[in-house]
Amino acid sequence: MKVKQNDEEYNKYVESVTPRHNSFVNCLNAFWVGGLICVIGQGITNLFINQFGYAKDDASGFTAIILVLTSVILTSFNLYKKIAKFAGAGALVPITGFANSVASPTIEYKKEGEVFGKGVKIFTIAGPVILFGIFTSWCAGVLYYILTLAGLI
Repeated sequence: MKVKQNDEEYNKYVESVTPRHNSFVNCLNAFWVGGLICVIGQGITNLFINQFGYAKDDASGFTAIILVLTSVILTSFNLYKKIAKFAGAGALVPITGFANSVASPTIEYKKEGEVFGKGVKIFTIAGPVILFGIFTSWCAGVLYYILTLAGLI
């Protein structure tokens, strides 16, 4: 026996099961979590500069390594996913989000083996980011070169 729903009943059903989001609260959470990640990164950089005497460039490199490592560890314990769900872009845009996007498929597909699991799936999300990042930087470089030749820069 088939039950036929009309469009109005279906729309009511979809509306009842669709989660409601408060955009202001989502933006606020993204802002403060993203800001907190940046503050932590700046604190690590300052620690390496002031306490260990590293140059700013070296301290920044170590900061990136520590933030990526922390993100991968949180991803492996399934904690970064919860942070990202709460903070949205605030947790996904910084370098920690990029590390999460590389580590997640690696952890998820480890049962399929080193090559066909981890090796194939590791760049599922990060691959397009790397590709278009490199392509965009190439375009910017060509544009800079042309503007330099034209004497505009």
